[in-house]
Amino acid sequence: MARTAYGDISQRTAAYAYTKHLEHAEPVMVLAKFGDVKPIPKNKAETVKFRRPIPFEAATTPLTEGVTPNARQMLYEDVEVTMEQFGDLTVITDKVADLSEDPVLNDAVMMNGENSGRTFEQVIYGVVRGGTTVFYANGSSRSAVNTAISLNKQRKVTRYLKNAKGKKFTNILDGSVKIGTTPIEAAYICVAHTDLEADIRNLAGFVPTAEYGQRQVTCAYEIGSVEDVRYVLSPDLEAFADAGGSAGSMVSTSGTAADVYPMLFMAMHGYGMTPLKDSKGPDGRNMAITPTVINPGTIDKSDPLGQRGYVGWKGWFNAVRLNETWLVRLEVAATAL
Repeated sequence: MARTAYGDISQRTAAYAYTKHLEHAEPVMVLAKFGDVKPIPKNKAETVKFRRPIPFEAATTPLTEGVTPNARQMLYEDVEVTMEQFGDLTVITDKVADLSEDPVLNDAVMMNGENSGRTFEQVIYGVVRGGTTVFYANGSSRSAVNTAISLNKQRKVTRYLKNAKGKKFTNILDGSVKIGTTPIEAAYICVAHTDLEADIRNLAGFVPTAEYGQRQVTCAYEIGSVEDVRYVLSPDLEAFADAGGSAGSMVSTSGTAADVYPMLFMAMHGYGMTPLKDSKGPDGRNMAITPTVINPGTIDKSDPLGQRGYVGWKGWFNAVRLNETWLVRLEVAATAL
């Protein structure tokens, strides 16, 4: 394990160290706002089973006088997900704690907290973008994609969601410690990379959030809407580098083949998240993670001089696609600017 050695964050005796820390790049977490949260009680099971009844077909055959119709049976469909444990650890030596001008312990606590959110966001992204319902901006495979999103493609996606009876979002998770929701105007949600912002803004009928008026935004990363789709962008949702067709005027990592960006269009209840219920934080509140802090100077058999301290976190979590037809991945290229 790499240590936070004193030499890595040396005292800057030749220059005045400004007391206010510089801002740092925080993770952007958006996918956690749009999935169903199903906390799992402790000591119950490792595998979680989501169940839903299979809808009845319409009863279009007229009844016969005096004849009892055949009775239906209830049928259910199961979707399973296995919980996984994630975590990370930072080591801090007593030399750093005693001599460094920086608030290393406090910074380590903050960065570990952010990293837990970043980790869960990437877990969700990996699950959601692996959906089986796929459209392409052009062609019939990822290797051909070298075209930006168009209004016609958006309409093709929303037509599919409507035919699949996907419900528009009418509320989202509000991001508070307690699991609550915030109402929004009914719409489908598209989550995508920030490289696509210019192409989205160029769509006919785009309405930026600044012109929403009394309309509630989903989060700070929503840039606007086109017809019945709201667009939420994050720089953390990476593209498939060089996976498309000839780059031309499109963004390309190598300059040869276009990078392919998955745009995740979703209806309500398309995917779920399963944090472990009743994991307690330091203030006694329910949390999906358990933070850990061991100060340098703590003496035990593994560290008899108390030379090391640790800051870390762990948590049980996973995500699962609940309905493949309510999650659509539109693969596009991004216009080079």
